[in-house]
Amino acid sequence: MTSDLRDRKVALRSRLLAARRALPAEVRNLEAVALASHVAALDVAPDQTVCAFLPVGSEPGDGSWLDGLRCRVLLPVVTGDSPLDWAVYDGPSALAPAGFKLLEPTGPRLGASAIAGASLVLVPALAVSVSGVRIGKGQGHYDRSLPLVNAPLVGVVRDDEVLAEVPGEPHDVRMNGVLTPSGGLRWL
Repeated sequence: MTSDLRDRKVALRSRLLAARRALPAEVRNLEAVALASHVAALDVAPDQTVCAFLPVGSEPGDGSWLDGLRCRVLLPVVTGDSPLDWAVYDGPSALAPAGFKLLEPTGPRLGASAIAGASLVLVPALAVSVSGVRIGKGQGHYDRSLPLVNAPLVGVVRDDEVLAEVPGEPHDVRMNGVLTPSGGLRWL
């Protein structure tokens, strides 16, 4: 990665994180309700699997959106610098605190390849471009996992985080859609 690209990513991450921290709690709560409604409306059959995540800090949404998924839901388990591991979400009582302020399922680990069996993957993002380029928090956990996926990838962002351009690299796996509080699911 060139220093110019690295600097552009750092500046964009900084700006996006600052904007997220500045959002009032009541706006975050309204967004969480809207996202939960959109997730409940996703076209996913009961016999399918969705890989999702539990929003942390100022990320859009909250854990209530998982209740709207009437299928098998897998949540990520961070395992160092490896691709993400996955475990079945069995409700809030089956979650435990983990690194990065995350809550992770306490059930058996299914391995990094479990994401390959998903019918849909909801991906945390700081922003997604209209051409599908995603920028995350910079740890690379999803960058190492998304190449294993054959299903649609949907970046979950706020309405103003769908941008005309996001700095990307050739190895970046593009999102197929975005899920936003006001717009719901939009295919790119």
